[in-house]
Amino acid sequence: SAENLLEESTESLVGEEKAVTEECWLYLKTAEALSDIKIRVVLAIQVDFAVAEFTSIYEKKLKVLSTQQIQNEATFLSLISNNLEEIEQTFKKLGQPFCKHSFPIVGSEKIYTQLFVYDPLLNLIVFDNKETPLTDAVESSTIDPARFKALNISTEAINIQKSSGQKKKIGIMTSGGDSSGMNCAVRATVRCALARGCVPYLIFEGYQGLVDGGDKIMKAGWDDVRGLMSLGGTVIGTARCLDFKTKEGRLKAALNLIKNGIDALVVVGGDGSLTGADLLRAEWKTYVDELLQNSSITSEEADKYRNLTIVGMVGSIDNDMAATDLTIGANTSLHRICEALDSLVSTAISHQRCFVVEVMGRHCGWLGLMAAIAVGADWTFLPERPPPINLTDGKWEDEMCEIIQTQREKGNRKNIIVVCEGAIDRQLNPIKANYVKEVIEKRLGLDTRVTTLGHVQRGGAPSAYDRYLATIQSDEAIKAVLKSTPETPSPMIGIQQNKITTIPLMEAVSLTHSVSEAVSKKDFNRAMELRDPDFKDAYNAYVESTLYDLYKGKYERPGKLRIGIMHVGAPAGGMNAATRTAVRLCLNRGHVPIGIYNGFTGLSKGQVETLSWQQVSGWTTRGGSELGTNRVQPISLSNNSSLKYVNSDDYIDAGIIAYHFQKLKLQGLIIIGGFEAYSSILTLAQCRNIYPSFCIPMVQIPATVSNNVPGTEYSLGSDTAINAIVEACDRIKLSASASRKRVFVVEVQGGYCGYLAVVGGLAAGATCTYIPEEGITLDMLQRDIRHMIRRYREEDAKGIPNEGRLILRNECASKTYTTDVISAIFKEEGKGLFDSRTAVLGHLQQGGIPSPLDRIRAVRQAVKCIDWIEERAFASVKKQRERNHSIPGTPQFNKPQVNEEKFPNVYTPQPESACVIGIRGAETVFSPVESLANETDMKHRVGKKAWWMHYKKLINMLAKYDYFDEEEDEDEKVNLLKNRNNV
Repeated sequence: SAENLLEESTESLVGEEKAVTEECWLYLKTAEALSDIKIRVVLAIQVDFAVAEFTSIYEKKLKVLSTQQIQNEATFLSLISNNLEEIEQTFKKLGQPFCKHSFPIVGSEKIYTQLFVYDPLLNLIVFDNKETPLTDAVESSTIDPARFKALNISTEAINIQKSSGQKKKIGIMTSGGDSSGMNCAVRATVRCALARGCVPYLIFEGYQGLVDGGDKIMKAGWDDVRGLMSLGGTVIGTARCLDFKTKEGRLKAALNLIKNGIDALVVVGGDGSLTGADLLRAEWKTYVDELLQNSSITSEEADKYRNLTIVGMVGSIDNDMAATDLTIGANTSLHRICEALDSLVSTAISHQRCFVVEVMGRHCGWLGLMAAIAVGADWTFLPERPPPINLTDGKWEDEMCEIIQTQREKGNRKNIIVVCEGAIDRQLNPIKANYVKEVIEKRLGLDTRVTTLGHVQRGGAPSAYDRYLATIQSDEAIKAVLKSTPETPSPMIGIQQNKITTIPLMEAVSLTHSVSEAVSKKDFNRAMELRDPDFKDAYNAYVESTLYDLYKGKYERPGKLRIGIMHVGAPAGGMNAATRTAVRLCLNRGHVPIGIYNGFTGLSKGQVETLSWQQVSGWTTRGGSELGTNRVQPISLSNNSSLKYVNSDDYIDAGIIAYHFQKLKLQGLIIIGGFEAYSSILTLAQCRNIYPSFCIPMVQIPATVSNNVPGTEYSLGSDTAINAIVEACDRIKLSASASRKRVFVVEVQGGYCGYLAVVGGLAAGATCTYIPEEGITLDMLQRDIRHMIRRYREEDAKGIPNEGRLILRNECASKTYTTDVISAIFKEEGKGLFDSRTAVLGHLQQGGIPSPLDRIRAVRQAVKCIDWIEERAFASVKKQRERNHSIPGTPQFNKPQVNEEKFPNVYTPQPESACVIGIRGAETVFSPVESLANETDMKHRVGKKAWWMHYKKLINMLAKYDYFDEEEDEDEKVNLLKNRNNV
């Protein structure tokens, strides 16, 4: 008797396209080794497109099979059955075309039968009643299911769906104050749960729906949450529930969860909502026992639902939760505030008015501080840091009026004061906007108006970052549910320095409450420390870049520095904000900021100017480049092999640059720009052995929409570009949906970096993306066309209005498959199902007002760059003076005050003195450009590490690539369209 053994192996076939295939080997061992049979099974990629004219091709293929010409047809799947008659009858009942072949088995009365049928993707499926051609037809008793062991399917989602056992049912709810981005979280949580083999339930109206039960708790399907990305608020509703604060209310909630089979909750809300969820979990077993005693549930239900899993995501516009950098909705709220303040500036300048603007933030001043930074406000009042700044100056009213008067004397025609609703003085007395107005009018006589933004801050379409944040946190929340155990503390999903984190929920809540306790005890330094470190740094940066002369003489320095500031490369949002901050910090610290216009071209022509405080006023909110920028870069004519340029207009001799460095007596340099800025600093650093004037601290602030600079995970301008892409895609999607069956292929910028396509696609709800890192192949197009056809057919079958769909293509993804070619292919293959159009966004991604996030990052990085230049330069000065001290006749090393006119000599030839500032992991770092050369693909002008690549799989998951609908109970379907209208 032969022994059947089944083994699996995975082989990576690395070719030009780096394709990875999975294969299966079957061994049939016999008594004689020479008779062993080895069969290699691999996936055969079909050549035919799954075109709309499916029926005609299907019939042609069956006609070929009916003539028994099956030798040229590759079998996709062969199934063994001992009851082909029943299968045949089923095909006839369904009206499914098939082909049947029957052969007598030699030496036997049995008949060998085969049924041939094609699946919707034109894959050939064969049904046999024999295991192998050499065996007899199978009998019912010969089939042993135990011999056919389950295989590890490569597609994880399908494997989960087909696995045995009870599926986990997860309740999803939004609670507390609403915030933009909650809908994105609902959409992503439902779809990630389905794709990972769980059953999601939507709980309407927050905890009130949990207590009321009934139709407030309903099963959710894939299409129930479509079209939510661009909607503000929460379509499943939220409410502040007093019933849940009682044990009776929580007992009702427990009963409703058990009766619906739900033993896990994903809660999106603030600290109060998350605390309530964790309290329910802590008391859960008590409620289960009580429900069992009063016969509300059975003993089987009590045993099955003995434990409750809680996972929290923070949805709050205040960004008041500790242990996470940003909460869902905070960024969108900041957008609304900045839009309002940007609009107020123009009318304030026209009438020379002062505006006092009240923003939300009862216990947290994040919104007020970040808004003040983003618009360059003259002052802000925060709960954590009451005025006055200088405690020796007495009352805050005197300090504020002095600040405003100084700004007016410098030529400012307007003043903007931002007041958080929870602002207090150092005696814990509230500071109200109307009182601030009265003080300004009475003491300064300025025309002053009060504007309270109110609930405008909660509404509107979510920003790109909030969509991105809610989506990736939702995926992590479902993973946390599946990994949770009864002993695991309830986790809170957060983000810290661009990394998704999972921390104990109650630890974060406790830390959050500690801030309020510190404020109530007047321990304001402690309150600032309890906020994340960036909050304190941002506050210090704001103060120093806003208040002239505040820091003069405060710190002792070995002298003044002449620091050059220039823009290189394409324009990007945030360039001007970084320049303004750098200039004002230089002036406050006694240095001389040298503005270099039009990049290296302007430097070679002597287009330089010492910038003043008032000269950069208002630059924070301006897009583009006020200094002027171009792509010209320096190159050493003696050694130009390291960098390649298209033509002679792309570079300028490094010797000319060195001459002007020496002429200007530069002692530090800040270059704000993209990959051209990076390669420029790299060239200057490599030429130091030839030109000593390059031996000064040089740093690049990455600023490019492409986000392709090595050494950082974010570049200035990339968030502005993503928001421009998402806004455009929202409008395009409306057009596509209005036209019903239409697919738009949208081309975005990025060069050879696919960041904009991937993150933009994730935030815009794209179906798929094409990026240079992967290229475009015919197989990819086949897969995506088949998927698109399947989705439109599903919608037609269910009677759902067809949804417009987006495909994002990077401009350099392929030279062959251009945007027009891809659109034409989709249009041709989708005849009868969908149409296709193109949209090339172009340079609108670079323009416009910078996003608040880009402005804030610009200010923070500019401050750190000035600190870094001072540290490097003064270390060099100290070292030289100590060396001179050892030489007879030289003066001793003393630290002159900051107002000393002498400019010390700075000489820093070390590689560490030419860096790129960037966000990496959990901190802001300075990376030497020469060490980054090993991480750089100079040919394609990108870094070799792309932290965002794994999100491309999430795009496909959320587009339903790996999930197939199962039978649904019509009564359990959710009509979100109806609920949305009610909201």
